[in-house]
Amino acid sequence: MTAYDTIVIGAGHNGLVCAAYLAKAGQRVLLLEAAESAGGLAADREFHPGFHAPVAHSINHFSSKVASDLDLARHGYTLPAATMPLIGLAEHRSVSVHEGRTSGLDDADAKAYERYHGLLRRFAGALAPAWQKTMPGLGNNSLRELMTFAQIGLDLRRLGKKDMGEFLRIASLPMRDLVDEYFEDELLKALLCWDGIIGSKMAPRSPNSAVLSLLYRMSEDSHGAHTIPNGGVAALGNALKEAAEVEGTEIRFSAEVARVRIDSNTDGLSASGVHLADGETIEADRVVCATDAKRALLGLVGVEYLDIGFTNRIRRLRSDGLVGKLHLALKGAPEFRSTEYLTGRMIIAPTMDSIEFAFDDAKYGQCPEEPVMEVVVPSATDSSLAPDNQHVLSAHVMYVPYHLKGGWDDAARERIANRAIETLAKQAPSIRDQVIYSEFLTPRDLEQQYRVSGGHWQHGDFSMDQILMMRPTYEAAQYDSPISGLHLCSAACHPGGDITGLPGHNAAKALLR
Repeated sequence: MTAYDTIVIGAGHNGLVCAAYLAKAGQRVLLLEAAESAGGLAADREFHPGFHAPVAHSINHFSSKVASDLDLARHGYTLPAATMPLIGLAEHRSVSVHEGRTSGLDDADAKAYERYHGLLRRFAGALAPAWQKTMPGLGNNSLRELMTFAQIGLDLRRLGKKDMGEFLRIASLPMRDLVDEYFEDELLKALLCWDGIIGSKMAPRSPNSAVLSLLYRMSEDSHGAHTIPNGGVAALGNALKEAAEVEGTEIRFSAEVARVRIDSNTDGLSASGVHLADGETIEADRVVCATDAKRALLGLVGVEYLDIGFTNRIRRLRSDGLVGKLHLALKGAPEFRSTEYLTGRMIIAPTMDSIEFAFDDAKYGQCPEEPVMEVVVPSATDSSLAPDNQHVLSAHVMYVPYHLKGGWDDAARERIANRAIETLAKQAPSIRDQVIYSEFLTPRDLEQQYRVSGGHWQHGDFSMDQILMMRPTYEAAQYDSPISGLHLCSAACHPGGDITGLPGHNAAKALLR
């Protein structure tokens, strides 16, 4: 008898969720994490003495089902009563949307937003059950799988003929086309594009899946609005760790897995444990990888165990990150010209063209001349993140290429950091004088420090050929792999990235059938 039923590799939120569900079902589970703490990109990060900011600086659609099933409130994960306003900043003006309401708009656009938001909420609600299911492959389907397709179709059919037709029409539209149909205000249109494209290789003019990405992010009770949990984003990882341990999961930190152990017999290949970097071998009946698909299959398993066609599909997964991360330690509260709401999520992208031009630079391996970004001041919500009377500013800077022309070095990192601060200074003129320390993480840095291929926080683009039953690719979808006993449960799997816990939830449920 092996020591464990299941070994889970990686204590990011999906690995923790998967391990907790498996242990709750009575399995003997070992969770191995190379870092010193849990949470992955949502883990606490002290980037300067006394100043803290995780890479993931807010949450908007973590699964309420997972939170309830694992009783995360008992372990310290609670949300504030109010969500964060979404605020678009331009020179000397701002617009905001919050819980279906708007400010800074004329009457026509304000009324149009009510129609737009109401329709998208309806579509998001129809899709929501699909994100919590194993999405079957196509062909030779079991009765259970056929019933899954039928249920998804029924949920869409309940929209009614008119709304279902409208959903099918807009599902693959560029965000620009969608918002142009409803609004005149350029700042509002750029603001509403943001949540469809953040973290992807898309801009407002890009066709493909931006609208579906937006609907995915609107699937929970907050309808797309972000929040910072009480105690900060890191409180979620801490709560998941406690929940997993309470259910019986054994967790080992600073335990880097070098390879998955693969056995060969007359029945084919099977995963039977792991080899750690320190030389230890641990046996298990199965191995579940909460790492990205490239790291799991090409790194931890190895191409010698995989078909060449399958290997080539994994290599070709689009998983090069396009988001850089700026952290500023500030002497005091930043003062923005156009808004006083430091507890909001601020988008600096005054027009859709400004987003498009930044994307154009990145397509050719350049950092944007005029960066566009999402900014939060988490210390305005949680004062423990900075020393007294000081603050943390955290920004996702879009279209920072993984493959920079000329390569990444300290000088290149400093140039994009300075451009980002210069962009901030146009909205908060005194911010340069407030900076005590700045940190800029490129996609290369995220790859090296967090062991995620390409530095892609979603483990791969959310695109038509890499979603649903094709995520990450066929023969590695449905939380499975070509090797018996080897499974996946990361953001590389359906439904996708962001902090949701659903890939971990879905993988565990599939394994327990």
